[in-house]
Amino acid sequence: MLDAVLQWLHRIGLHPQPALADAADAAGRHASQALGQMDMPSLLALAGALGWASGFRLYAVVFLVGAMGAAGWIVLPPGLHLLAHPVVLAASGLMLLVEFFADKIPWLDSVWDSVNSVIRIPGGALLAAGVFGGDNAVWGLAAGLLGGSLAATSFATKATTRAALNTSPEPFSNWFASLFEDGLVVGIVWLATQHPVAFGVALLVMVLLSAVLLVVLWKFLRAVLRKLRAFFGGGAPAAPQA
Repeated sequence: MLDAVLQWLHRIGLHPQPALADAADAAGRHASQALGQMDMPSLLALAGALGWASGFRLYAVVFLVGAMGAAGWIVLPPGLHLLAHPVVLAASGLMLLVEFFADKIPWLDSVWDSVNSVIRIPGGALLAAGVFGGDNAVWGLAAGLLGGSLAATSFATKATTRAALNTSPEPFSNWFASLFEDGLVVGIVWLATQHPVAFGVALLVMVLLSAVLLVVLWKFLRAVLRKLRAFFGGGAPAAPQA
């Protein structure tokens, strides 16, 4: 984008200093090098992983991917460089800790899911679109649609499963489910960045399992939807149907 601005300045008769032009060239080479180190399957796998995992652990995804990029463990696409910024890492790390404990408390986890439903799905779409940066609008839009759909699916599965688990008087099943999700987001990001083809297969399996769970737990899904409508509509939840 900086290179495009410089070209426009040249066309209108303004000629920036050579140092600025050199900086633009260096930035362009860095962006091309970063994308060049990831082939299309790797980029698609990363977009899918960011979308899917954001549906149940958005802050962990942002922190984990940003930390891996800052440490040099993975090469972040230009559109995701912001995740490695110290301010973003600090904010996402703080929210990760808050979510870690809130997600372990029965019923509070469902309230937390309801509050964060407005950010997880758009967040998953934005992160997935960011994999392709602003240089490829077509792939960015496609990745955003993919990421948003995957985030919505994983969010619905998590919220429905937790609503079912919260009907149990003991808290241990809730704790185990939450810890499983913590480990799952780490495994998803690792698999997508190291073995993109294997991740594609795993993602397909997870989507199919989610579809089965949503069908089996449809009653609890309706309860979650009623609570969401009541939360955003400001009214009382409708009485459950017999």
